[in-house]
Amino acid sequence: MDVQVSNSSFTLQKSTVFRLNSGKKMENQSYSLVGRLCGSSISYMRKFLFDVLSVGPIPNHIAFILDGNRRYARKWKLGEGMGHRAGFLSLVSLMKYCYELGIKYITIYAFSIDNFRRKPHEVKYLMDLMLEKIEGMLKEESIVNQYGVRVYFIGNLKLLNDTVRNAAEKAMKATAKNNRSILLICVAYTSTDEIVHAAQESCEQLCDEMQALKLNGTRLGKVSEITEEKEEKLEEKKQGEANGEKQDDDSKGKHEETSNEKLEEKSEEKQNGIGNGMKEVQPIIKLSDIERNMYMGLAPDVDILVRTSGETRLSNFLLWQTWNGLLYSPKALWPEISLEHLVWAILNFQRAHPLFEKRKKQF
Repeated sequence: MDVQVSNSSFTLQKSTVFRLNSGKKMENQSYSLVGRLCGSSISYMRKFLFDVLSVGPIPNHIAFILDGNRRYARKWKLGEGMGHRAGFLSLVSLMKYCYELGIKYITIYAFSIDNFRRKPHEVKYLMDLMLEKIEGMLKEESIVNQYGVRVYFIGNLKLLNDTVRNAAEKAMKATAKNNRSILLICVAYTSTDEIVHAAQESCEQLCDEMQALKLNGTRLGKVSEITEEKEEKLEEKKQGEANGEKQDDDSKGKHEETSNEKLEEKSEEKQNGIGNGMKEVQPIIKLSDIERNMYMGLAPDVDILVRTSGETRLSNFLLWQTWNGLLYSPKALWPEISLEHLVWAILNFQRAHPLFEKRKKQF
């Protein structure tokens, strides 16, 4: 009798556990279904929103200053470095929205040269985090491979440690065949360093060109030519002599003097290697030379620069490239930035777009 009671109670317990597990599975499946439906609805709503925005001009290049990671960590009493990790998640979401909207170029200010002045342990943590995220880019399921993004690391990469620099070079090489979108990550970067670099490179290239021209016998300096006015006068005098016109002694003297001056100029040009159609070359560094040698020379000028935390300082970032762009400064800290802020930035850009186009034509 005791054995039968124990067996029946065991059977009851077993069936109860089975029902509980089945209920949990059904509950999880229902939650999963609801989650998929909500996700699908949000995706359709976002697509509809982007279709509406696309009626107006869409920026080709948008840049972000990731400001407020440490303040976010202090605000929510998070551990050291957790603000940067939260900021990275916001960056991935924002990149996804930009690529879905059709923005081709995205530039982020990841690490300034001035950031090397921070505490050594903080710099080390940021370098380790950067290395971790660079390696994450190379995974198949990453947003870089999902949207066909080509990655460039912009700045004085010699200042990075060997491990991070090698990882950055590996990422650039691995994404070299991607061409749908461009991600420019500014590390060990300041705009003043970029401008100095461009000026130095332009000077070195000009020196090389001058050396090559010297070897070819071309004289460097001001162009020496006979003016068109002198040539016209000499041509008129030649025609007059052919028609048998007579000139008095004074005019003959003047003609001889002019002819002698021309002969002297010609002989001087031949001695200097300018004659027979050759001209002297004026060594000049042009604006196009500077822009070609910029770190950011592979991307167009910035249309929108977003700096979070309500700050309006550029902090030595893209000073050259933002001359005709919109500065948008939401009060949200970087980890708090969302689709709403991106939409407002684009709406403000569309409102100011006619002015930007007018300035571009004037320039």
